[in-house]
Amino acid sequence: MSFLVLRGLTKRYDSVVAVQDFDLTVERGEYVSLLGPSGCGKTTMLQMVAGFVTPTAGSIQLDGHDITQQKPSRRGLGIVFQSYALFPHMTVTENVGFGLEMRKVDRSERKARIDEALALVHLEALAERYPRELSGGQRQRVALARALVIKPPVLLLDEPLGALDAKLRHEMQIELRALQHHIGVTTIMVTHDQEEAMTLSDRVVLMNLGRIEQVGKPYEMYEQPNGRFASTFLGKANVLVGRREGGQAPVQVGAHSLPASDGSVVGTVDYVVRPEKISFVSADRAMLGGTVEARAFLGNYWLFQVATDVGHVQVTLPNTGLPEFNEGDRVSLAWSPQHARVLPHEAGAAS
Repeated sequence: MSFLVLRGLTKRYDSVVAVQDFDLTVERGEYVSLLGPSGCGKTTMLQMVAGFVTPTAGSIQLDGHDITQQKPSRRGLGIVFQSYALFPHMTVTENVGFGLEMRKVDRSERKARIDEALALVHLEALAERYPRELSGGQRQRVALARALVIKPPVLLLDEPLGALDAKLRHEMQIELRALQHHIGVTTIMVTHDQEEAMTLSDRVVLMNLGRIEQVGKPYEMYEQPNGRFASTFLGKANVLVGRREGGQAPVQVGAHSLPASDGSVVGTVDYVVRPEKISFVSADRAMLGGTVEARAFLGNYWLFQVATDVGHVQVTLPNTGLPEFNEGDRVSLAWSPQHARVLPHEAGAAS
């Protein structure tokens, strides 16, 4: 039996549906991210699991027990908010031990568990400091230690790295994943940052408009998106509208017949190829031709925007030095058929 089971969870606010028919099972020790744009329902989902929001319909089972109607304090879950919600008048030790004190854990055990939690997050030397005396990354560690010291069955993270700058956020991603591996706590994280979700998670739950769009391992979701939304939200993607008349046939996009190894979708289709899969080639190997409209340097790679007769196409190249193509140059583009994804066309979506 799965450790955490969410069945048909729905939350309505009058005529507004925040979450609709949410089904998910989470295994013990798994790290799952709820990913999606602002307003997609992911925070509402986390709050229903935490017990702060009562579902309109559906159930929550934890380790075989129905906790749908339990108060938050009875669920025993660890929670870290984006703001960290530390008590400014308490030291690090007092903040971390607050949950144990509320549970009336005796003083000697409380001290041992606080020391253990601070060691986990490498904050032993800062135990007597106040939150105002800590950096953003240190405050985040205190919030984690406070959530972990109660030994929760599930750790809930609501945009836990959102208040950090980019460099520190990347460092904390590595530390957070290493910590989760070390202690093995089942973790559910809410984020709108696709890189963060793909870096940290065993599985990603992609949400949009209150519903699940796709669930899977990060690599599989990136390489095999199930629709236009997943293609464009999980990284960059070129989406061209075309038509395919039969299985294994090429996709006709404008005057071009573009190959794809995926032959299961016919009719009007979205032809998807990611920028890093596209190469600049000689004219005799071209699938598409165009003109470089813009070129941007992004550190570890170069991004090109190429104007073609079927629309703009983005191409990324690893940074191995200054690329040979400049704005205004004519270029020829090609990619392997297995790197193209053919999906049912989403009516009304921008091409």
